[in-house]
Amino acid sequence: QVHLVESGGRSVQAGGSLRLSCAAFGHTYTPFCMGWFRQAPGKEGEGVAVIAGDGMTSYADSVTGRFTVSQDNAKNTLYLQMNSLKPEDTGMYYCAADFGHVCPTAATMTWGRFGYWGRGTQVTVSS
Repeated sequence: QVHLVESGGRSVQAGGSLRLSCAAFGHTYTPFCMGWFRQAPGKEGEGVAVIAGDGMTSYADSVTGRFTVSQDNAKNTLYLQMNSLKPEDTGMYYCAADFGHVCPTAATMTWGRFGYWGRGTQVTVSS
């Protein structure tokens, strides 16, 4: 199993940048699939970015070119660099991990596709 703790969310103006972090601990083996998912009030949740253990990444169309997912295995930390933020990026951002070896894409990322989740960090983008 693995425990995930997100940080870095805050209020920012449109056009600004944020970097979210997700610290993973309590695991013996590194999860192969890790990702970011967001949920805005009144909207369906959306997979934002997924990174596999082989380095392959996948992004939602809405964030491609603006967001970058990365991980530092030495620090057991997942990151999401978010640039050119828009009000529609507002939401609770959740970190997710799974030990399976077939990772979903960001477009197919759902609550059920990852076995472990953090509690989320709030991002609010004002216009």
